Amino acid sequence: MKLTDMKLHEFCAALASKEPAPGGGSASANMAAMGISLLGMVANLTVGKKKYAEHEELMQGIISEADKLREQLVEAIDRDTEAYNGVSAVFAMPKETDEEKVARSAAMQAALKVATQVPYEVMGLCHAALALAGKAVGKANSNAASDLGVAAHALQAGLHGAWMNVLINLGGLKDEEFAEAKREGGEKMVAEGDRMAMTIIAHVMIEIR
Repeated sequence: MKLTDMKLHEFCAALASKEPAPGGGSASANMAAMGISLLGMVANLTVGKKKYAEHEELMQGIISEADKLREQLVEAIDRDTEAYNGVSAVFAMPKETDEEKVARSAAMQAALKVATQVPYEVMGLCHAALALAGKAVGKANSNAASDLGVAAHALQAGLHGAWMNVLINLGGLKDEEFAEAKREGGEKMVAEGDRMAMTIIAHVMIEIR
């Protein structure tokens, strides 16, 4: 059964179980999916309002982009667990002969790359979502200001959670060029994402106090 087909209480129970997957990676994608969903709601609550008529086109664009990002993040919930399961499957491979050891090692490296790439892509989606959320600051329905703030928090949490899942896999990779590229790219996305999130949150806190 796909994680995304579960009811909320079933998904949370799966996270709480002794099984290692779903874990932090899928949870991070889920948090980010909720964040971008909230941004979509904020924009939807803004369109059609006379007070925000000058931002109508912008909000329609945010809705369209948020829908695309939400679909990708929801898909990543299952993709992350599938990637973890791919790594776990390698441990069941035989390692008695030299040939088997070589095959097992190659399979592990391939699986670790996938397990790194999926959360790295989630990071990119979170980064894009935060940039999109930033466009709504000061232009969206003020009655939904707190929702915009929660969206920023959720996207930032998703970004950091995905980054942790990238880092935990980098240590096992032998492809130094691949690992360094992910490390540099990830650090940049985290730094930029934090700045974007805190800018949004600071504005929201001023607006709601």
